[in-house]
Amino acid sequence: MSESGLTLGSLFDGSGGFPLGGLLSGIQPVWASEVEPFPIRVTTKRLPFMKHYGDVSKMKGGEVEPVDVITFGSPCQDMSVAGKRAGLDGSRSNLFYEAVRIVKEMRCATDGKYPRWICWENVPGAFSSNKGEDFKAVLDSICKIKDETCDVPECEKWEPAGEILGDDFSVAWRVLDAQFWGVPQRRKRIFLVADFAGRSAGQILFESEGLSGYSAEGFRAWQGTACCAENCADKTGVGYDGYNGSLTGDKAATLGVNCGTSTGRNGVVLNDQGRNRMDITNDMTSTLRAEAHHPPCVMESAGFCTEHSAKARSIGYEEEMSPTLRAGVVPVAVAKAEPEYTVRRLTPTECARLQGFPDWWCADLGTAAPTYGEIAFWTDVFETHRLICGTSSKPKSRKQILAWLKNPYSDAAEYKMWGNGIALPCVYFLLSGIVWSARNESIKTSG
Repeated sequence: MSESGLTLGSLFDGSGGFPLGGLLSGIQPVWASEVEPFPIRVTTKRLPFMKHYGDVSKMKGGEVEPVDVITFGSPCQDMSVAGKRAGLDGSRSNLFYEAVRIVKEMRCATDGKYPRWICWENVPGAFSSNKGEDFKAVLDSICKIKDETCDVPECEKWEPAGEILGDDFSVAWRVLDAQFWGVPQRRKRIFLVADFAGRSAGQILFESEGLSGYSAEGFRAWQGTACCAENCADKTGVGYDGYNGSLTGDKAATLGVNCGTSTGRNGVVLNDQGRNRMDITNDMTSTLRAEAHHPPCVMESAGFCTEHSAKARSIGYEEEMSPTLRAGVVPVAVAKAEPEYTVRRLTPTECARLQGFPDWWCADLGTAAPTYGEIAFWTDVFETHRLICGTSSKPKSRKQILAWLKNPYSDAAEYKMWGNGIALPCVYFLLSGIVWSARNESIKTSG
C-alpha cells in the first residue's frame, strides 16, 4: 500500500505518466488501460505490478478493482487546433464518454465511494472546440456523475482556470504549461480535477503548490537522482544535470523562478492572472506533438532554440525553447558548427527529458524467453490494437510476437509515445495536491 493509502487507475495510459506521477507523490497505481503495444511494453517493464485492461470500451467499471483516483487523458486530436476540430463527436475524442461510463459504473458498484477524484487532461483547443460547446459538455458530463440535475451555464469564452462548486462536490480546471513546471518544453494542457465527496478540487489546483511538497526544483532533483540510480549511459554523449535542469555538453540554461500570486473570481470562473507563473531564462523547447512538420531548433552552448530553420538565426530570433514534439515525426535540431549550422534529430532520450521522464524509461524492454502467459497476453494486445486501428488484415503469428518481444524497441515507436505523452512534472504537481488535500482532511477529521 502507498504512503498515502490512495490508489490510482489510469485510462488511455500512454507513456505511464499518471502511474509514475502517482508513485512519486505517494499514490499506488493499480491498473491501466492502453491499446498501443509499445507503451504497454514500457509500462509492463517499468511498473510490473500494474494490471492492464486494454480497450476502454470493453472495460466494466463495476468489475475492475475500485480505486481512489481515476486519471484519463482521452485522445485529443479531434479537439486540437492543429486537427480537424471534430470535437467530442470525433472518432477519437468521444472516448471521453467511455471514461465517464467507467467512473459511473465503479461509483454505482461501490455506493459512491470510488473513485473520489478524477483527473482529466487535454489540449487547450477543448475550450474553443465547437464554439465552446465541447468544454461545456465535458463539465456537464463530469458534474452529472455526482448530480444528474446539474446543468453548467453556457459560456462564450472559457477562461484558462475555473471552479464549479456543488453542495458536496467540486470541479476545477487550470491550464498548465510544462515550461513553468520544470522541463524545457512549451506544452500547454488543461488539467481538470473533480472531487465527488468534497470541495478540494480548487484547493488541489490553486492552493497546493509548495504546501503539497511539490516544487519544480525538487522535481528536477528527482530526475537527476533517477538517472544516477540507473547508471544509465546517455545515447548522445550529453549528460543531464537534474539539479539545475540543464544539459551538459550541449548545455541548457537553468530555469529562473519568479512566482506570482494574484487571483480573482468571476461567477464560477476563477481566473488565472499570473498565479504561480515562473519566468524562464531562454531555455525551453516548444511542445512535443503528435503530428508532422516538427520545426528544427538550434543547439548551442545555451541550449534549445525554436528557429523554424537555420535562416531564422540570421534575423535575431533568440528565444531558446524546443518546438513541439509530435508523434509520427522525427523531431530535429540544428547544431551549431562555427560558422554554420547543421540539422540533426532530437534523440529519443532528449524527448524523454522534454517530458520530464528519466533517461532509462524505455531501456531494456526485450524478453528473450517469454512464458506461455506472456505470449497469450501479447497476442491479445496485438489483436486488440489490430481491430481498433486496422493496422493489418490478419492477426500476428506466434513467431512474429516472439520476435517483437525479443526486441520491441524502435526510435519511431518511442518518438510517437512521447509526442502523444504527458509532461510528468505537471502530473506530479496534480497528484501531490490530491495527497496533500486528503492528508489535511484526515488531520481535521482525527483532530
